[in-house]
Amino acid sequence: MKPRAPAGGARPPIWHRLLRLSAFFGIVLSAWLLWYANSSYDIGEGGITVDIPQGSQRSVAKALAGQGIGSLEVPFWVLGRLTGLGSSIKAGRYHIEPETTPYRLLEQLVRGDTVKVAITLVEGWRFSQWRSALAAESGLRNETGRLSEAEIMAELGAPGARAEGRFLPDTYIVSHGTADRVVLRMAYRAMQEALTAAWAERSPDVAVRSPAEALILASIVEKETGVADERPLIAGVFGNRLRRGMLLQTDPTVIYGLGESFDGNLTRADLTRDTPWNTYTRTGLPPTPIAMPGRAALAAATRPAKTDALYFVAAGGGRHTFSATLEQHNVAVRQLVKRTR
Repeated sequence: MKPRAPAGGARPPIWHRLLRLSAFFGIVLSAWLLWYANSSYDIGEGGITVDIPQGSQRSVAKALAGQGIGSLEVPFWVLGRLTGLGSSIKAGRYHIEPETTPYRLLEQLVRGDTVKVAITLVEGWRFSQWRSALAAESGLRNETGRLSEAEIMAELGAPGARAEGRFLPDTYIVSHGTADRVVLRMAYRAMQEALTAAWAERSPDVAVRSPAEALILASIVEKETGVADERPLIAGVFGNRLRRGMLLQTDPTVIYGLGESFDGNLTRADLTRDTPWNTYTRTGLPPTPIAMPGRAALAAATRPAKTDALYFVAAGGGRHTFSATLEQHNVAVRQLVKRTR
């Protein structure tokens, strides 16, 4: 005789019921996580800026909640863990726009789409002015303030080199909180590349004999004029004088040599005060650049205009009068004096 089956059928094993229960809660959790991941944060019209620390996924989630992004840290942490994106979050300052969802925020943090700082380092500035500008930029982390010029250059791989003229003027865009030494490194490398490119395209009869000399001449051209179409002409004049062994007699080099003692008024006594940069008392180029030249000045120094001019003097409006003879130059000087009386 066969045994009788229990009334109502056999109950499934307990592990079957646990699997079903787990599957049910899994579906609920997945649905909730999907809803959470695509629900916008309650952020004002202007958005909100937050700082994300370097650390674990949990610390990132905690930092977000602490700065008003969501009320709980666990959901964002879980989202990061389950998507696998949480381990790729990059530290920094982020601006979060209205209508941002947790998943979009997670993607933003993984991309490293941080708040940017744009700092413009101006053509013709000296290195000391660059350092002041970097120190005044609140979006940068000041790490070179206590370093000497020699220490900075050694860190850049150019021990013993002067910093003047070695950095390319430009606008550099970096993430908020970037160290100022990073901007200097970018500008240093950019100048090396720009100078190398300019020297490779130099005119065959250029007066300067090396990239270093081209950099010095470019810095003088940069300080002599801000008029774009005059730069090649001024470089041409200096090239002519160099070939003839004439004194360059350029005021900006004298001013640079005077250093902090220059009070803004260049006198006859200053012109006769000998320094390594005084081109009224010493022939040839000065020993170093006198400022940071831009790309246009580098191009002028390596591809100067063909001219027979040996002199130039201010003509007003930032422009100059160019002369091939001393007699012509003296006439232009008298006209300048007459205008300025």
